[in-house]
Amino acid sequence: MSERMIVTFNAGSSTVKLGLFALEGDKVRRIGKGMVDFRRPPLRLHLLEGPDTFDVELEADAEAEAHVVLGEAFRRLSWHYDMDQLAAAGHRIVHGGDSFAGPIPLDNAALETLHALTPLAPLHQPQGLRLVEAMQQLRPGLPQTASFDTAFHRTQTDLVRRFAIPRALHDEGVKRYGFHGLSYKFIAGEIAKSEPELAGARVVVAHLGSGASLCGLAGGRSRDTSMGFSALDGVPMATRCGALDPGAVLHFIMQKGMSPADVEDLLYRRSGLLGISGISADSRELIESAAPEAAEALELFCFRIAGEIARLAATLGGLDAVVFTAGVGENQPPVRAAVARRLGWLGLELDEAANVVNARSIGAACARVKILVIATDEESVIADEALSVLQPDSLAARRS
Repeated sequence: MSERMIVTFNAGSSTVKLGLFALEGDKVRRIGKGMVDFRRPPLRLHLLEGPDTFDVELEADAEAEAHVVLGEAFRRLSWHYDMDQLAAAGHRIVHGGDSFAGPIPLDNAALETLHALTPLAPLHQPQGLRLVEAMQQLRPGLPQTASFDTAFHRTQTDLVRRFAIPRALHDEGVKRYGFHGLSYKFIAGEIAKSEPELAGARVVVAHLGSGASLCGLAGGRSRDTSMGFSALDGVPMATRCGALDPGAVLHFIMQKGMSPADVEDLLYRRSGLLGISGISADSRELIESAAPEAAEALELFCFRIAGEIARLAATLGGLDAVVFTAGVGENQPPVRAAVARRLGWLGLELDEAANVVNARSIGAACARVKILVIATDEESVIADEALSVLQPDSLAARRS
């Protein structure tokens, strides 16, 4: 292929999702989708969508420099794509703080600002920035852009973003930011295109993956969300605790003698579904397990999700639809069913047959609140935003 392309990077804590998009005037078109899996040796590159698919073992190991891993991945991708035709690299960066309200070109000054935000997202921020720096080594001079998970939530009011702490701390940046914004932006766009009757509605989107959060949308704009100052807050996740009484953190430090690093490890890596069950962080394994601890972990997960939907409905002043998305939300009927059962009083009623087959609409026809399953696509948002940075007029053209 000789098309000019944008490559996108969506870095998680243990995987990197790759997207390849052809430039077609003021639009982008996906031509490839892949993933580098760091979860267990050996490293693997999966090409999941494109002119061919493959799953190959990489020679680089998990300790290799990121530019070495990407260099080998690019060589493998060059079997099917002309990687010399890259026009730009777009990156998902989890935290933009108050500095960035939209996508930006990446330069050294921006990178310095983003590195300073690492304590607010210690699992994800370093991964994203490591890939930016790897691309600087691998392809010096290639334009790079950043798309921020926090930016979508800048439409929330100051009241929603504020903690009940001294004003000076809020002014220093201790406030609720919210995350998974690229996913919510995509879902809001999908609703506007394919569910026009909900374009101005009150919708709660549940992004349920290894990281999980919920967002209340009104007219496609973020009005409230479950995650706050960090990616720890809200509902329990695969290994993250979700909402926790700050007194418990004080107890860990002052009474149990844990260091801040120990507490960080506990809350980010040893809690959530893994901590409750003592079995696994993977909800699929817990669903299949007969252990009571597995059932309790799943029940708490769904209980907290249902409670968060109710809270967000209060912010929105009502509820017209619930959307499930991301790995768990899109593919695990038992989780969706358990959440819906707790919210019958709010107007949710499940079509069990539709739910079991992961249909797009899984609510009963007579229900007051619509229930949808919509696959998210953060990489498409990254590519669109990268193009808007490279060609500012293209975004205006698409909006006109």
